[in-house]
Amino acid sequence: MGKSRRRDTSEVSLCIKYLVFGFNVLFWLIGCGLLSIGIWAWSEKEMFDNFGKLLEQDSGSLFIDPALILIIAGVVTFLIGFAGCLGALRENTVLLLIYIICVAVIFLGQVTIGVVGFLYKDWAKDQITSGLKQMITSYRDNPDLQNLIDWVQQDWV
Repeated sequence: MGKSRRRDTSEVSLCIKYLVFGFNVLFWLIGCGLLSIGIWAWSEKEMFDNFGKLLEQDSGSLFIDPALILIIAGVVTFLIGFAGCLGALRENTVLLLIYIICVAVIFLGQVTIGVVGFLYKDWAKDQITSGLKQMITSYRDNPDLQNLIDWVQQDWV
């Protein structure tokens, strides 16, 4: 009787492996770019020399700071892309599991925000309106906010 040859299913297809690796290298580079732009923007605003500026501002303006948003988005994208890149290249199941969990959490968060925004659209509209009114009153105080509002009005409206 001849031996039956079964294909070993423990290996990952090379096409899938390098496709996942390639996309994650792209995400990793995008994360590096976002992080570097955010750090550059913070250094231009001299926030590294004077962290007291963060404490002097009201609590809502810290989260609207575009440089801080870019830094946080860059770090998260960099770490997730790095975990996916190294996990795919080395076929490391722990890093791939971390990658899958992070991507799933981000996806579920986006779906949740979309559903909540749809269900509570009146509340969301009121929050956006009050936020925009607050931005308009502090238009001259914050140059980043001034540039953002000018850009939206010139290019989108």
